[in-house]
Amino acid sequence: MKTGANVFLSGEPGSGKTHTVNEYVEYLRERGIEPSITASTGIAATHIGGITVHSWSGIGIKTKLDKYELDKLGSSEHLAKRVGRAKVLIIDEVSMLSGNTLSMVDAVCREVRRSEEPFGGLQVVLVGDFFQLPPIVRTDNEAITDEYAQIPLIKTPPMGRFACDAPAWTKAKLIVCYLTEQYRQDDSDFLELLSSVRSNTFGEKHRRHIEKRKIAGGATPDGVPKLFSHNVDVDRVNSETLAKIPNELKKFEMSSRGPANLVSALKKGCLSPETLALKEGASVMFTKNSPREGFVNGTLGAVVGFGRGNGYPLVKTRNARTIEVSPMDWTVEEGGVVRARVSQVPLRLAWAITVHKSQGMSLDAAVMDLSDVFEFGQGYVALSRVRRLSGLHLLGWNARAFEVHPGILAKDESFRQASKEASLGFADISSTELSKMHENFVAACGGSLRKGMEKKKAKKEGKKLGGFRRGKNGISTYEETLAFFKHGVGVSEIAEKRGLSETTIISHIEKLFMDDKILKKDIVRIIPARVRAGMIEIEKEFNKASDGKLTPIFEKFSGKYSFEDLRLVRMIL
Repeated sequence: MKTGANVFLSGEPGSGKTHTVNEYVEYLRERGIEPSITASTGIAATHIGGITVHSWSGIGIKTKLDKYELDKLGSSEHLAKRVGRAKVLIIDEVSMLSGNTLSMVDAVCREVRRSEEPFGGLQVVLVGDFFQLPPIVRTDNEAITDEYAQIPLIKTPPMGRFACDAPAWTKAKLIVCYLTEQYRQDDSDFLELLSSVRSNTFGEKHRRHIEKRKIAGGATPDGVPKLFSHNVDVDRVNSETLAKIPNELKKFEMSSRGPANLVSALKKGCLSPETLALKEGASVMFTKNSPREGFVNGTLGAVVGFGRGNGYPLVKTRNARTIEVSPMDWTVEEGGVVRARVSQVPLRLAWAITVHKSQGMSLDAAVMDLSDVFEFGQGYVALSRVRRLSGLHLLGWNARAFEVHPGILAKDESFRQASKEASLGFADISSTELSKMHENFVAACGGSLRKGMEKKKAKKEGKKLGGFRRGKNGISTYEETLAFFKHGVGVSEIAEKRGLSETTIISHIEKLFMDDKILKKDIVRIIPARVRAGMIEIEKEFNKASDGKLTPIFEKFSGKYSFEDLRLVRMIL
């Protein structure tokens, strides 16, 4: 990617595609280059902090472009600024983008940028896995308006619907980067089962594993989400189950800020509803990531109460951790500036969820009925949401549930081979030549090598000297954190105000504490109540370890306390 080549980044679910893209985005931003971050659906876009490629390119809900419409888009001042000034275009979940849509995006880029090069000369990074959910297509000459509905593709040709079949894909001359390591599943039997489905070698041995996970309809475990194909089933199960709980109903309304069209897109893609209705005893799922608080998108739990002061829900997760869940933000950024924001408690009812909305999630457990699977790969997508076999509960299945599209199977083999060839090709390039290619691309994008080098140098010197690094205003990054801290601002709020991660803010606090800028009583103030409640058991483990290292303590509690929690406790011990 750093050479400026057009790239198709692929790999199995949980192989680190999103992580890799995020690293590249950070690399570009450090050098003053702002990438255009898009995705094929609203939900996928909210996961990566971008917008849909339909919105970015101006094509909206169009299914075709004639010369008049293309001329109109090409003369749009708004698009001229957005598309004309872009340098890098990232499209996530490309498997859900039709070949026709990709071709339209290519046409708009060429028209706006007045260039006949693929995508108007932009670097394009396409990210996805064609074994996952396919694009929604037209049937009976009518456009499907519900982007989450799954319609039998009776009148659709077996191939030609995918982005990789579009002429634009071929012309872009994409270098394939296929990630082959797996980070979601840690169960060898389950990994082998998923691989067998993916490679179309599902056999009797794998079927036996599936048989062991079959349950009766009335034996579904409590608090485990059910995966359905249609929203109507999800809404029905969630509302009916919530209504049966006799406890008081609490409602949390979403707040928003920004242009109406962007706010609307955020609301549509946000996994938390505009009005979140909860009761004590409700089964819920987290819809955002917060490593410090100990949850990720897909973590399951149950509401055990509501905070006395702010009334926020208290959720007990599967690992017996109780978390007070306060509102979080979903944003749309463009040019490094937040253009729209919605804020809501990052939860949704979790008795049921659609397969489409589960994409991108890692679930601890799920109940699913694969008896009515009609689409190649649909069963694979559902199965691969779960981390291990022990968390899989099946009501039934049919033969199609373990089949993948034969055309995609052949395509995938060619992608793997192309990735191997690319790897060998890059191995022959000297490090000096490769660095020069990186520098040339940054320069071509109008970026600054100096910015990246200064940031890298500052990080290195900060670690080496343990000193304060000065910002543009002469105040060190640590002193800025200290100023907020002294005014009683919490860690998460400081991180948001400063545009840094909570982990970074904790490291600032640790440094300030070591330099006697922050007192022990101040540290106690920011330690979450659930952590303070476990201080005795944490202290015992630190005393046993004696070397103060966090990893053994973290592993001892199986993730009950985050690394940031343990760092805070270590300071006051």
